[in-house]
Amino acid sequence: MSTQFESRVDFSELRETVENIRTEIHRIVVGQDRMIDLLIAAVLADGHVLIEGVPGIAKTLTAKLLARTLDVNFQRIQFTPDLMPSDVVGTSVFNPKTAEFSFHSGPVFSNFVLIDEINRAPAKTQAALFEVMEERQVTVDGITHTLAPPFLVIATQNPIDQEGTYRLPEAQLDRFMVKIEVHYPSLTEEQKILSEFHQRNNSFDISAVTPVMSREQLTRFRQSLREIRAEENLLHYIAEITHQTRNNQALSLGASPRASLGILMASKAFAAMEGRDFITPDDIKNVAATVLRHRIMLTPEKEMEGITPEDVITQIITRIEIPR
Repeated sequence: MSTQFESRVDFSELRETVENIRTEIHRIVVGQDRMIDLLIAAVLADGHVLIEGVPGIAKTLTAKLLARTLDVNFQRIQFTPDLMPSDVVGTSVFNPKTAEFSFHSGPVFSNFVLIDEINRAPAKTQAALFEVMEERQVTVDGITHTLAPPFLVIATQNPIDQEGTYRLPEAQLDRFMVKIEVHYPSLTEEQKILSEFHQRNNSFDISAVTPVMSREQLTRFRQSLREIRAEENLLHYIAEITHQTRNNQALSLGASPRASLGILMASKAFAAMEGRDFITPDDIKNVAATVLRHRIMLTPEKEMEGITPEDVITQIITRIEIPR
């Protein structure tokens, strides 16, 4: 018997828009439902996203398609080993006519920024994103330039054991609300990819994907998330999960308070996507690994044993009593 509840907040428009986004993306992408839902949740929760996976599994394509479903400005930056910070945030250029320097903004001055292969650029260029991701502003030559909202960074990276990659520093990783790990498609999904590619004359027409969420709708949806209730015992549950990562013998680095905020906001986004104005323990368990996995660090001994961050997070959640 299904449990009936009456929401104090009407999420029908949000749910319809989310379903339209899924439909638009699935015009091109086969499967990857979990990645798509996490990307939509991050957009609603105003959180940056890191996507990791081997080349060729639609990481960049899905992010580009998501951007096309939103009626906002979009920029893509391809990170390379020779990319300079000024190539990302912009630089001051001397104007001989006025004898003054004028600021020329970089591609990061957009609403939706896709950074492809973020771990192929050196630390200096990665560090250029610190301020812009956290404070939504850029400081060049002592002058601060504010970015217009909404602002969202979606970055893709290849696994760090691949050649030519630089590990992202912990401070950088902490600025991503979620890290999505994308895996190979199943046999059935891969067959469907081949079939659709063949039927479309060996090409994918990205222009077929059209905007289904306006800037004004996105602003309203984000504001509606503030109306979602989180009982005190659930806030304690989130804090306890994060706290346990700091006192775990398998971990050399635990999660920061920013992780707790990420779990809360991601849980609210998923609750709204299901039409609820309250979060549940299941919402928290659904997003915990995605929010925490890139913020914790295994001890060398546990890495050698083949333990994964997800294993530790699962153990932590299993040990904590679920709020009633």
